[in-house]
Amino acid sequence: MALITVIGATGRQGMAQVRQALAAGYDVRAISRRPDALDGAPIDGVERVEVRNMDLYDTATFHDALEGSDYIFYTHPLQARADRAYLIGEVGKVAASLNVKRVVWNTSSWIPDKPGDPFTYGENTKGINALWRSGAAGTVFGSVLFMDNLLTNWARPFIVNEGRYVYPHNPNLEANWISLDDVAKFMLASIERPDMEGAWLNIGGPERLVGKQVTQCLSEALDKDITYDPCTPEEFGRYLVDAAGDSMPAEMREEFAKGIQAFYEYNNTAPTKPFAVDMEHVYERFPELDGKLETMGEWTKRQDWGESNYRPAFG
Repeated sequence: MALITVIGATGRQGMAQVRQALAAGYDVRAISRRPDALDGAPIDGVERVEVRNMDLYDTATFHDALEGSDYIFYTHPLQARADRAYLIGEVGKVAASLNVKRVVWNTSSWIPDKPGDPFTYGENTKGINALWRSGAAGTVFGSVLFMDNLLTNWARPFIVNEGRYVYPHNPNLEANWISLDDVAKFMLASIERPDMEGAWLNIGGPERLVGKQVTQCLSEALDKDITYDPCTPEEFGRYLVDAAGDSMPAEMREEFAKGIQAFYEYNNTAPTKPFAVDMEHVYERFPELDGKLETMGEWTKRQDWGESNYRPAFG
């Protein structure tokens, strides 16, 4: 079977890609700095995953880590917001030299129709151009907002311990939340599609929800009353930094929090509506996934909301 190499395999997004690739029958290689990174991970078949070391900031490590890959799934580190264009370009160059069939980049955020949008959105445009110029065959997905965010330490404790859904969305902000497993399904569906080579597409879940609708799904899943308590973008920036703990260097914390604050202040009022996706267009491109994507209600009900060693703290 073809080999999919997952860069960022130990993060919550990468683990979903590993899980779905194994379920689809592919051989999987995980890229991590730790050889035991996936030991004990609750993924069927994880014992079959090869782990190789690679440092995204040391291109000399790329060749050995990626050699033999048929496909590469790439998700940049959450803290690499400013240099995502450089990183995907370097991955693409090595992939091209190794004759990798396809590099599939999950940007973890919306891709604008034209350059000039602020924050990570404009960097996504630069990153797509860097990937195309690298010589690698590429596909890019702009996955706009993850259901799995609700399991992190910046969201879950409020939900489980205090009965509050705390998020910096204004009450009328509509969002096509998507599960990370569904993001991985899009990535897998694209690799044998010639029409998706050199293409990008924003993707989301099947419903466009506002805060109170998310709260209703949480209340039903946890079988208790959950209230929607929108925090300010400034508060949310602090919550993310606190959730990162020691994984974020002290000198980065203030700047990161301010960046998150500005990001959500923009999202709450942007006329481009970065969290809303035209799903009719998406299904035109991927008819095989029409009716197959998880709703928020389905996703919340299948989660373990208790403690877990593999519960994501931050990224």
